[in-house]
Amino acid sequence: METRQDSRQAAGQQERSIGELFSDLTRDMSTLIRQETQLATTEMTQKAARVGKSSGVLVGGALIAYAGFIALLWAIAYGLTNIFGWPIWLGFLVVAIIVLATGAFMAWRGYDTLKKTDLVPRQTVESIKEDAQWAKEQTA
Repeated sequence: METRQDSRQAAGQQERSIGELFSDLTRDMSTLIRQETQLATTEMTQKAARVGKSSGVLVGGALIAYAGFIALLWAIAYGLTNIFGWPIWLGFLVVAIIVLATGAFMAWRGYDTLKKTDLVPRQTVESIKEDAQWAKEQTA
């Protein structure tokens, strides 16, 4: 009889109560949520850095376009003067067109990069889906 009782006690120690299982599951879920939050934060920080860099290119392009506008105004103001056989306004106009084209190209590149930037934290979404599947399996 003692042998049976000893084996029951040993089996009881190996089997965990529902409360213990639920406690472990709760602790694991808490750890998992904390890790997912860290992953999302890291991923969004990286994406924000890319957006910031692209925004910088966009602003740089706008500033160059502004400089082109100023050159265009100068070309009009000095339009009656001659340089190298051309009227000075024509020289300034050529410079203004080049500066405007450069600024437009930079602004287009910045905008195109921003448009292509995916702000959804894909790794986090996939990980959360996996976690949800895991949690379903644990509770089943």
